[in-house]
Order: sequence, then structure tokens, then C-alpha cells
Amino acid sequence: MPAPPTDLAMRYSEDLIEGAKNAVFTCLAVRPGERVVLITDHQNQEIGAALAAEFREARAELSTFVLEDLAARPLKGLPAPVAAAMETAQVSCYAASAQQGELTARIEMTKIATRRRMRHAHMVNISRRIMLEGMRADFQQVDALSRWVLGRVQAAREIVCTSAAGSHFKTTFDPDIRWLKTSGLISPDKWANLPGGEVLTAPGRVDGTYVCDGVVGDWLAARYGDIAKTPLTITIENSRIVDLACERADLVDEFRTYTRQHENSNRVGEFALGTNLAVRNVIGEILQDEKIPGVHIAFGHPYSEHTGANWSAPSHIDVVGRSFDVEVDGEPIMRQSRYLVDLATLS
Repeated sequence: MPAPPTDLAMRYSEDLIEGAKNAVFTCLAVRPGERVVLITDHQNQEIGAALAAEFREARAELSTFVLEDLAARPLKGLPAPVAAAMETAQVSCYAASAQQGELTARIEMTKIATRRRMRHAHMVNISRRIMLEGMRADFQQVDALSRWVLGRVQAAREIVCTSAAGSHFKTTFDPDIRWLKTSGLISPDKWANLPGGEVLTAPGRVDGTYVCDGVVGDWLAARYGDIAKTPLTITIENSRIVDLACERADLVDEFRTYTRQHENSNRVGEFALGTNLAVRNVIGEILQDEKIPGVHIAFGHPYSEHTGANWSAPSHIDVVGRSFDVEVDGEPIMRQSRYLVDLATLS
């Protein structure tokens, strides 16, 4: 069977258009004449085609790449033609699946985006369902909520989180470490996932129990999906994993292996509050699920290039739970994953 056309000029479902327009015109705010690099793969070529059509509608100078046409998967590194194209572009978009061992290649890509201050949309494990749900969000409203959350947490000394599944942990913060708002409106200051919708930082210290009854990240998300019936309980002391428990021994083994890859792979590198109001239920897909209103954390890389954390790691895996209560320095801001604010008052 011949490879798909590299210009992605192929038919796609019309119901992908709204999410694709949101990505190109609202989130990335592409202007006529800007150079854009679009990377996709065989699994997501229809979504890639919808995005390509909108980039052309925006009159961008578009370069498209299908990963399997460039290298064998899983990728060992970022393909040279992609890296070269990004060196002359203002905007890039990665809309492809994650495979085991490919994080290094993606980190190479985001390093280029960071160094060159590109507006980069990271759509790892994008799916049709995400295009029809999280990517249809009102990202102006998501940004307004994200600004409200940022205003309440960026000076926090301590945040205490509990969940219906049994999470109970305390997080403290270093005032020198920055909080980031990634609401879906992407700027040159920070590449971001799409769909967007989170406020995050690298925590100073985390202690307690996080019960992941939603989804685990990276390539494990596709393998295990929604783990509500077999939650993963993670015990954390001084920001490090000290115990794992789950009815699924295979999940425990693979999660433990993942978080033992490097010295800091088992260290909490991210504390985040989801703010995408179009995401209402966990669907077992990390790209969208981590944006659901609630709390997620990640082990490994603390986005030190943006947060200012003084450590790093070449791995990063998120865990997402359900139904959180959150108190910031003793003041509640969330109950059962609902923010305690009248959304109509935000602007």
C-alpha cells in the first residue's frame, strides 16, 4: 500500500474542522506568511489532514511530515528533516501517537521550540474523541479560569489535596520557582499541550498519598486506559515514591520500571490544576484527561527550563485522579473537582 501523500492533502471528516480551527486560529494564532511545521503519523493522518487544511486556510507556509516516512518507530531521536524545518519556522505542531522510548525524541523537539521561542502545540496521543471534546473548548474562557487559579496559587505556601478515592497529600512550594499557565492560548514563552487547560509548577516538597483512579501517562496511557476499577495508590515521602499498590501487578511493575529509569524519575516534578471546562469525564487518554478540572502530578522532569527548578530528568509521567478537594493555605478553591468561583464573573 503506498504511503499517504506527505502534503496531507486527503479527505477527512468534517466534524474535525471545529477542533482544527481552534488549534490554528485561536490557540496558535497563525498569521499569513508564517512558517509552520506539522508533524503527524499514520495513526493520526486524518487529524493531520484537518490541521493542514486549516494552516493553509490561515495562509501559512506549511511543511508537513509523517513520521513513518522518515524513520522506523519507535523513534530513536528527532528526524533530521523535522529538526531542520523547525530551525526556520515560527510555529510547530506535533499531532502523533506516543510509543515506548520516544520521549527523548519529543524532548529534542521541544528544546528547539523553547530555544527558538516558537509557538509549539504538543498533541501527543491526539485522538478523534479529543478533537471532538477538549479541542472544542472555549479557550478564552479556559484562559480566564486559568488566570483566576494562577492568582490564587502563585504565592501559595502550602496546598492540601484530598480525593474521594483516598488521596491525601500536602505540597509546599519554593517562592523562587515559577508557576505556569498553559490555557491553550500558546505564546512564544512556553510551548504547550493541546488541548490546553492547566496551571502548574515544580513543587518544593510533596508528602502523602496520591490515588490515581483516572489514567497514567506517556505510552502507559494507551496500554491501561481508564483505571477507575483498579486504581494505583502512590505513597510519597519528601517528593519521592516510596510505595506502589494496585490490583494489577503488571501496572505496578511497569510504572515502577518507568519511575526507576534515572535518578530523578521517581521525584515529583509537576503539580498541576486542570482548567479545561470542556473536559467533564476521564476517558483514559492522558492528553485530555490531565486537563480535567482537578489535580494531577507527574514524576520526573520539572520543566526546569520554564519553572526555574534546579534539577532535571529525562523522563516524565503524569498520573490523573478524580473528584478532588483543594485548599490553598487553608482556603478552599475546589470541591469535588469544581472550582469555587462563578464562571460568569471571569473575563
